[in-house]
Amino acid sequence: MSRTIHAFAATSSKKPLEAFEYTPGPLGDEQVEIAVETCGICHSDLSMLDNDWGMSTYPLVAGHEVVGRVVAAGSHVKRLKIGDRVGLGWNSGSCGSCAPCLSGNQNLCAAGEGTIVGRHGGFASHVRAHWLWAAPIPEALDAASAGPLFCGGITVFNPIIQCGVQPTDRVGVIGIGGLGHLALKFLRAWGCDVTAFTSSDAKRTEALELGAHQTLNSRNSDELKKAAGTFDFILNTTNVALDWNSYIAALKPKGRFHTVGAVLEPLDVAAFPLISGQKSISGSPIGSPATVDTMLEFCARHSIAPVTETFPLSRVNDALEHLRSGKARYRIVLENDLAS
Repeated sequence: MSRTIHAFAATSSKKPLEAFEYTPGPLGDEQVEIAVETCGICHSDLSMLDNDWGMSTYPLVAGHEVVGRVVAAGSHVKRLKIGDRVGLGWNSGSCGSCAPCLSGNQNLCAAGEGTIVGRHGGFASHVRAHWLWAAPIPEALDAASAGPLFCGGITVFNPIIQCGVQPTDRVGVIGIGGLGHLALKFLRAWGCDVTAFTSSDAKRTEALELGAHQTLNSRNSDELKKAAGTFDFILNTTNVALDWNSYIAALKPKGRFHTVGAVLEPLDVAAFPLISGQKSISGSPIGSPATVDTMLEFCARHSIAPVTETFPLSRVNDALEHLRSGKARYRIVLENDLAS
């Protein structure tokens, strides 16, 4: 029998979340139901709540950085059992039969199901997903702070794998926030020489503490010019328009500029520097389930965790306002205090 799920939902764009209940119906044969313990807040939640991408449907229960226990499992569920602690990120399903799925790139499935796209997510007592997308959390990780790994973390870990970043590479990270602070930690542990690009003097010391070997003022044109031709890989985690050509100039020949920040404006980039230096521009979404597992193992091995602030789920509107104001350092995690 299907339970009543208690949640907080937006009833329309840019409105405060309200208490909400729904009955999800029968559990699918390959689905698990997760009792939410914590749920991180991502800027993608804000984009969905505000319908910035034009694909939100209301009422909308956001939340896609879930940590919790499996409390129900369909008859065809594999690798998970009731009682397992798992994490759930942006994706909650994939078709399993297309070329990307069959090649292990389920994160690129055109028919993939988003955890908060057309369905209800983790700002709730419970959430459901296909078992493949519910990743077991290693015992060595602090489950209370692990939620942001399942979106923010995998978003910046995936390019390291997909782009073949080497431990000998000199890399730069643009934006030291929810994504960028994890990128610094990953790339430092990966063995790279890491530079943090930041426009905030207040974050320079923090960036060094998080793993950067040095910082560079992204608003100082002289500093950017001095960096010309020095980076193998630059990762952009911001969603605002920047002087992209300066960053392309900062790449070595065959260097790559990679963005995971969802910049809404087109990237205005000159062609000749790309051609003459055989440089490239790319982007990526979250990773496949296998890459998520690799990231979690890497985090456990190197004691990597997000820097988090916590709010009770019942104060989700306060937490969202804290994020909108730019005060979050660096990821907000909601602790479930709703009735089960």
